[in-house]
Amino acid sequence: MTSMPHDRVTFHRTIWRWHFWAGLLVLPILLMLSLTGAIYLFNDELNDAIYPEQRLVVPRAGHVPVSRMIQAALVAYPGTASRVDMPGRADRSAVVFVNPDQGPPRRVAVDPGTGRVLGSVVYDRTLVGWADAMHRSMLMGVFGERLVELAACWALVLLATGVILWWPRGGWRASGTLWPRLSGRGRRFWRDLHGPVGLWTGGVIGFLVLTGLPWAGVTGPLLHRVSGALGVGYPTSYRQYNIPHSLPAKVALGSAPWTLEDAPLPQSHRPGSDMAAHGHAAMPPDEHAEHRAHGPGSPGATRDPAVIRGTDQVDRITAGLGWTNGYRLFLPGGPTGVYTAFTYPDRPQGQRTIYVDRYTLRPIGREIRFADYGAVGRAVEWGVQVHMGNYFGAANQALMLFACIGVWLLAISGVAMWWKRRPAGRVGAPPPLSGARVGGLIVALAILAMLLPLFGASLLVVAALDRGLAVATRRRAMA
Repeated sequence: MTSMPHDRVTFHRTIWRWHFWAGLLVLPILLMLSLTGAIYLFNDELNDAIYPEQRLVVPRAGHVPVSRMIQAALVAYPGTASRVDMPGRADRSAVVFVNPDQGPPRRVAVDPGTGRVLGSVVYDRTLVGWADAMHRSMLMGVFGERLVELAACWALVLLATGVILWWPRGGWRASGTLWPRLSGRGRRFWRDLHGPVGLWTGGVIGFLVLTGLPWAGVTGPLLHRVSGALGVGYPTSYRQYNIPHSLPAKVALGSAPWTLEDAPLPQSHRPGSDMAAHGHAAMPPDEHAEHRAHGPGSPGATRDPAVIRGTDQVDRITAGLGWTNGYRLFLPGGPTGVYTAFTYPDRPQGQRTIYVDRYTLRPIGREIRFADYGAVGRAVEWGVQVHMGNYFGAANQALMLFACIGVWLLAISGVAMWWKRRPAGRVGAPPPLSGARVGGLIVALAILAMLLPLFGASLLVVAALDRGLAVATRRRAMA
């Protein structure tokens, strides 16, 4: 019986050690994610304030043909067009995605009521574009994407160990536990701030992590494969296009709702061809198609007048389907490409997708709606919109901003606590103790490692590092 207090102490110290290392590993990245995430939460408001002359127009009844908007953009910026974003409101501009013959890709704003070009931006050079790129990869490509994903995984460890450390033991007071106690001094002040802030923001931070992981480079494809195999991901009707030569939507278009990223696209076929006679059968494989999809002119970059004129028929098709709140239209890429149009409203229940043959200008298959998605697909799409602050308006933005501010408060208070307790000239990591009752923690980490392979690999590295430091500490103590 006398060993119980010692067991509790050693357990607490072990959890503290894991909390320390998790924070040390991911703190800078989490600060970056919270800052850039807060910026992106207000992307529309920021862009409206910075580029009002490109974003806002005089409302008019109806709009000029889509082809006229594209042609106007290409006259202003000679090159190829790949996509048109039609506005959801009469007082908003349309945006034509242009790959100029010279210079970086541009997003050209066009007044849909007059067809007049309002200006353009290079997305990566805008505040929102910078925040978007930093949030995804810290401007370091695939390596940066993996670092961001690792930080998100280790944030879950931070949250779990933080809850254990916060949990009241013995006598406790509401002040300093449920809400900050500001009367303390030194390390005690920061401790009594750290715990309550984590209590009130931890759940939302955990939600942000879990809803962001489906977009990650390792976890996302794994979730796609598992949900697809179980029939709870992208719609079953898309599988009719799952032929060896079809490119996934994300590769072919560069952008798609999460559920449809891996969905194989159908193909267009010239009337009278053998493929057309067999109802959109497979074309011979194009060995360079996937490479082109990632090239500077992707996705579907074209200056073909026939393709540009075809956008007017696609617009009529969407109008006939009742698409009244704006949509994204991707132009065909290559001779077998299709027009792809989808809605991406703040509430994913309104997501709709159609494909149109570039030659016949007729829909391929039926319209796909949110209700056609599997359970995992619907859950992820819902989570993404809440994550981005879109689902329930300003209150949604405020809730996510609350979590972003919470990350900074937790970071500042955590660093302050560590700095005030660390021995001079040393890292000050909590020492490893034998006999700690950490079986549950080990099981939890093992399960998380199996679900998140990238985290599992990093866990082995951290465990080896921790072990090495422990051995070095013992040797120094014995010297």
